[in-house]
Amino acid sequence: MKQQTQTIGLIGGMGWESSKLYYERINTRVNEVLGGSHSAKILMVSVDFAEIEQLTISNNWNAIGDIIAKSAKQLEKAGAGIVLLCTNLIHIASEAIVQNTKIKFLHIANATGEAIQRRNLKKILLLGTKYTMEKDFYTKILTENYGLEIITPNEHHRNTIHTIIYTELLKGVFTEASKQIIKKIIENEQVNGVEGVILGCTELPILIKESDLSIPTFDTGAIHADKAVDEVIN
Repeated sequence: MKQQTQTIGLIGGMGWESSKLYYERINTRVNEVLGGSHSAKILMVSVDFAEIEQLTISNNWNAIGDIIAKSAKQLEKAGAGIVLLCTNLIHIASEAIVQNTKIKFLHIANATGEAIQRRNLKKILLLGTKYTMEKDFYTKILTENYGLEIITPNEHHRNTIHTIIYTELLKGVFTEASKQIIKKIIENEQVNGVEGVILGCTELPILIKESDLSIPTFDTGAIHADKAVDEVIN
């Protein structure tokens, strides 16, 4: 008989809009697998995003690493058996979690790479903050571990997406105008043979749905949450 073998630890608040979706998705998936009145065993530490945002703007990734390492240690002390960072970008500092805790850390890019590989796709568009699109902490995992060809939009479009994320999505604002802008960016890249798109900011799937596009989308938060459930149910 299947059962939950570990408690899932979540580091949230980056932003809280997507963090609540992790909680909902994990509980829903656990109930689907175990049935009855089962829900997930979850612990969450939620940070103040204003502090993270300022450190991001100043490129102080070490200080961000200190914050998320402290959060991970809180989860470990409280009894979590696995930890998830409920954001794409802040995985840039995720090594701080690995170095400062002994519990399993589930990287969002690995979960996403596995999901794309199962679809037998190769040429993938990555959308997210400019840091996620321009630095290699994310793309390196996808290319080296999963053999994917990762494409990002041009600089103007990267800046446009980044601005929408920081000035709207992370503040809980989701407009039709921004949806159409990002949809157009994706459609432009399809001309270059892109087979799917990674929504590499956990707020992006709130704005853009797969039904809005003609190619597969990869909702990184949902993929990450589902992978966590797979890890803790045996």
